[in-house]
Amino acid sequence: MNSLRPANPPTRTLGEVAGFLGASALGESRIALTGLTLASGAVVPGDLFAAMPGANAHGAQFALAAMRAGARAVLTDDAGLSLLDPEIPRLAIPAPRERLGSLAAWMYGYPARDLTVVGVTGTTGKTTVTWLIEAAMREAWGSAALLGTVATRIGGEAIASARTTLEAPDLHAAFARMRERAVAGCAMEISSHALALHRVDGLVCDVAVLTNLARDHLDFHGTVEQYHAAKAMLFAPGHARRGVAWVDGREGERLVDAANVPIVRVGPAGVTAGAGVPPPDWQVEPRGPVSVDGRPAEGFRLTGPAVVEGATQLIGGFNVVNAALALGVAINLGIDPEVAARGIARLEAVPGRMDPVFGPNPSPLAVVDFAHTPDAIAAALAALRGRTSGRIIAVLGAGGGRDQGKRPLMGEAAAQGADLVIVTDDNPRDEPPAGIRADVVAGAVGGAPGAQGTVFEIPDRAGAIRAAVFAAEVEDTVAILGKGHETGQTIAGETRAFDDRTVLAEAMGEHGPWT
Repeated sequence: MNSLRPANPPTRTLGEVAGFLGASALGESRIALTGLTLASGAVVPGDLFAAMPGANAHGAQFALAAMRAGARAVLTDDAGLSLLDPEIPRLAIPAPRERLGSLAAWMYGYPARDLTVVGVTGTTGKTTVTWLIEAAMREAWGSAALLGTVATRIGGEAIASARTTLEAPDLHAAFARMRERAVAGCAMEISSHALALHRVDGLVCDVAVLTNLARDHLDFHGTVEQYHAAKAMLFAPGHARRGVAWVDGREGERLVDAANVPIVRVGPAGVTAGAGVPPPDWQVEPRGPVSVDGRPAEGFRLTGPAVVEGATQLIGGFNVVNAALALGVAINLGIDPEVAARGIARLEAVPGRMDPVFGPNPSPLAVVDFAHTPDAIAAALAALRGRTSGRIIAVLGAGGGRDQGKRPLMGEAAAQGADLVIVTDDNPRDEPPAGIRADVVAGAVGGAPGAQGTVFEIPDRAGAIRAAVFAAEVEDTVAILGKGHETGQTIAGETRAFDDRTVLAEAMGEHGPWT
């Protein structure tokens, strides 16, 4: 059984599906359907196989394989219909991808309506904020679900995530499984791709959350404006009932102003109204080091309709922002502020997000972080600077087949924030790795005045990580950026096992205690 599927799904007939879609079924209309999938390799017996046009092939070409795996009928478009065996029960509608979300929600009995769902979007911080919200939900309600980049978790059941936001059929199936397991709430990441590609259609979040807005994914969206417009789609009645947003006078303000649902604004302390912009509803004031269950943490105060003391064990000032934003969301959900703050404070780490890797004693501070945009790299290195008495040694690359314009900006941010920068391969995918590295090096070497980092290039990522460790003194910090939680590296279209955390730990063990 696919762990994202409900054990006892509702049954719909092909005729009922046709009626819901306003189409005509070709074949036996009484065929029973208990699920929906886009992937022929993920078919569960009883499925309706959605054969969509793809970048390289039409899904209808895989219909026979889907039927052999147990699919009972096929949903497609006119182009796909012409590719199907006439014996296959089928129905066709224009632009079927745009109907999949609402169809999946209906087929599974609108399960999200029986949950409290929080959808988190933004350029950075989505993963961390969802983990923090889930921690608050678990503390308050005993069980919660998490859907996102690092993990898919329903109660105590966890599986690896294939993408940041599930395809619509899988998403609504997951909600149905949550309902079966009596999970009260779900915190999920919602990417700009998911909004543009209709993956979250059929879902109305109880609260939509904006972490921030910067530049990313221009290879897909084309322009920053189109990227931001995709994010803004979440803050409308078809996708959310209300919102909570971090505002600090930058791009997020424009999205909040244009939102079509009520928005609670969370921002830094000391911000006053001006130029038509109101002060934040909740203001965040850092309070410095504190202790949580005997472990070091950063305290903060959230002031608004009430005053709430909070803390986070996660490294970096930006994680104080993430924790405060999550606390604001939890309060908006009606969770007792003290209970929510306790759950948030107890979260010790998020995999691949300022994730400490411990070596022999003594050893330098070493972290792995997913930072792969200029702003995220700058924020990560700034956070580590406050914890570092020596040098910061940063290892990073850039992904192939993605926004090329941000590569030199990533290099520039690294050179400005670190003392030593080692440029290496990330996931080159199908691009020549040397060209990607050259783009990053160009930004690191020729960036704006004030760049301080010495720059080296080591193509092999494991070699680059090892070089960083062996260059470090005990008072230094080693930051491995870009891949975070990922457990594979894709080069020339082939993915091999690779985990920055494992490679970093091995290198530190090989070095032995720093003396």
